[in-house]
Amino acid sequence: MYIAMNRFRIALGREEEFTNIWRNRDTHLKEVPGFQSFHLLQGETDEECTLFASHTVWESEQAFRDWVQSEAFKKAHANASSAKGVYLGPPKFEGFSSVI
Repeated sequence: MYIAMNRFRIALGREEEFTNIWRNRDTHLKEVPGFQSFHLLQGETDEECTLFASHTVWESEQAFRDWVQSEAFKKAHANASSAKGVYLGPPKFEGFSSVI
């Protein structure tokens, strides 16, 4: 099992806009070999931003890497730059392999 996470710092007051972007986007994940599940998680809010994380579970790291190189990935991220002012910088990627 491999878990791929992206942490997002979202501008205060733009949280609903951010969640709507994810709720309404066509991720194309269900058609990707090795994909198992997706979750969007909301974390703490401080004086600067609200923290969110996207969390996908894959059967293997290779399945995830194959998706990143696929047409489905390109389609899912085609409009990523259209939400100016929502994101406070680029996402921070974190990948985890199951050890137990």
